[in-house]
Amino acid sequence: MTVVVPLFVGVLYVTLMSLIREPHRRTFNALMVAGAGAAYLSGGGLGVAEIAFTAVMVYVAFRGLGSWTFIGIGWLLHTAWDVVHHLRGEPILPFAHDSSLGCAICDPVIALWCLAGGPSVTTAARGLLTRTSPTPGP
Repeated sequence: MTVVVPLFVGVLYVTLMSLIREPHRRTFNALMVAGAGAAYLSGGGLGVAEIAFTAVMVYVAFRGLGSWTFIGIGWLLHTAWDVVHHLRGEPILPFAHDSSLGCAICDPVIALWCLAGGPSVTTAARGLLTRTSPTPGP
């Protein structure tokens, strides 16, 4: 469950986000990366480093307004931050001990989708079906 649920959440996020039409999909996801950067601020487990990380994520999110690659990088940065918090025992949700671990499993799913250009799931599925469908014979 510790792995399956976060993977499901990542796939669900990608599926729901792909329903948003471009260019709004990229803009919305850039905003999500900025918000993810501030997720640990209230806990302050890493002191001033929390503020520095938030600033880095805001910059990455700003660059993400024009680039899916930067949004993907943002999710990978957040993955690393999740791992640090999990190892320090300072989860993103104080009442859920493994919440940072779950986030560290979920975020790379989102990052891979972003690094692929944030395609619509239905468009990507159609492309796969077209490539794998047998061609009719003579």
